[in-house]
Amino acid sequence: MSRNPHLHTLQVSRTARVATLGTPATASSWWVVLHGYGQLAADFVESFSSVVGPNRCVVAPEGLSRFYVDGMDAHEQVGASWMTREARDAEIRDYVRALDATVDHLSGDSLPSSIHVLGFSQGAATASRWALLGATAVDRLTVWGGAPAHDLDLSEHAAALRTLDLTLVVGTDDPYVTDERRNAVRRQLQAHDIPVTVHTFDGGHRIDPAPLRALVGSP
Repeated sequence: MSRNPHLHTLQVSRTARVATLGTPATASSWWVVLHGYGQLAADFVESFSSVVGPNRCVVAPEGLSRFYVDGMDAHEQVGASWMTREARDAEIRDYVRALDATVDHLSGDSLPSSIHVLGFSQGAATASRWALLGATAVDRLTVWGGAPAHDLDLSEHAAALRTLDLTLVVGTDDPYVTDERRNAVRRQLQAHDIPVTVHTFDGGHRIDPAPLRALVGSP
């Protein structure tokens, strides 16, 4: 008899949350926006209120793992995370399925004409994995304040990435996406002939309204 623990895995049902602005049932264009580490969907989606219109809605799913971001003493401020390195493959599969299920739930019998995915910070890696590994057809991928997931095989996914109108947005004072890191991402993409549009703005690690409106367009 082994005295070492054996970890078992099983699939269970979870209750996922999603915040929306606008009306997904009637909007022809969806922007699915994925928050960063330690954020909540209802707070994050407020940054996108200026781009909502009659034919455009914003859909903000929330990471399945929530935790107290203010430490063990206060227990007042809660945030969410998409994954950690623990059981990472299972967590990636879980959130890809959850994001597909979110689109199916909100769209009903009629999918929108276009689905744009924007991932911020930790959500950038999540967005790139979902766009390439999920069942949802994505028209445009924007990586903001982050980078495509480092573990994606660009040679395997190059053809799909070439169709996604890939855009990288970063603040000039973003401590997490330095010039060196941004240039490294561009070189990796160029090595696989994957075009990318890069937008910079004066600011730090945040969703800034001016570049957002320029990216999305008028409501």
